[in-house]
Amino acid sequence: MSEIIDSFIAPQCHDKIEVLYQDDHLVLINKPAGLLSLSGKNPQNLDSVHHRLVQIFPGCTLVHRLDFGTSGLMVVARNKAINASLCQQFSQRSVTKVYSALLCGHLDNNAGVVDVEIAKDPVLFPLMSICAVHGKPARSCYRVVERFYHELKDGTLLPLTRVELTPETGRTHQLRIHCQQLGHPILGCDLYGGRLLPGTEQTPRLMLHASGLHFIHPISEEWVKAHNASPF
Repeated sequence: MSEIIDSFIAPQCHDKIEVLYQDDHLVLINKPAGLLSLSGKNPQNLDSVHHRLVQIFPGCTLVHRLDFGTSGLMVVARNKAINASLCQQFSQRSVTKVYSALLCGHLDNNAGVVDVEIAKDPVLFPLMSICAVHGKPARSCYRVVERFYHELKDGTLLPLTRVELTPETGRTHQLRIHCQQLGHPILGCDLYGGRLLPGTEQTPRLMLHASGLHFIHPISEEWVKAHNASPF
C-alpha cells in the first residue's frame, strides 16, 4: 500500500475555544470550526485543540476528535485514567453523539438510516470511499428538522435541509460521506460535493456542528448530557 502524504496546511484560526465545563477530571469544550483537533506533523500545523488546552490543563489528552471544519462539543480527559475510561465508552458505543447540519437540497424522507461501509484509500487521500469489500461498518441515522430556502445575493433561492444526525459508529468523514450517499451533501463540504451547486461555492465553512454529547462521568458515574446550539 502506498504511503499517505498529507500536504494540508491549516489557515490560522482566530476563534477561541469555549470551555463549557471543567472539573478535576475532564473538560467539555465548544471547538471552533477551522481548528485542528490534534497538531499535525508539519510544524505549520502546530495550532490545535490539544496544543491550546495543554497550556491551560497540563497533561490533558483528547478522547475523540472532530474534523478540522466541524465545530462543537468535545470532551477532553485531564489524566490517563479518565482518558482510558472515556475511550472505553466510545469504543463500546455507549456514548451518544448528535450533530446539526445543513444539507444541499430538500430530502424526500423525514428520517432514515444510512448503512454503508467506509474505507481508506491512499490514492484518493484525504477522501474516504464506499467499499463493501475493504470498508468498515458505518451507520448513521438522520432526522429532518426543517426544509427551507436561503436567498442568495443575486436573488437565487438555494434549497437547504436542516437535519439532526446521530452516528452509531465513528468512522473518519462518516457523516459527510453518508450525506453524500443520500444525494444531499453537507453544505460547504469541499471533499464530498457540498460546494458544487450554484451559489454554494463561497460557503464560509462546513455546516456541521457537534450539538449533543452524552456519556457517563468516570468518577461520579452520573450521566453527562451536554448540549450546544448550532451557530448556523
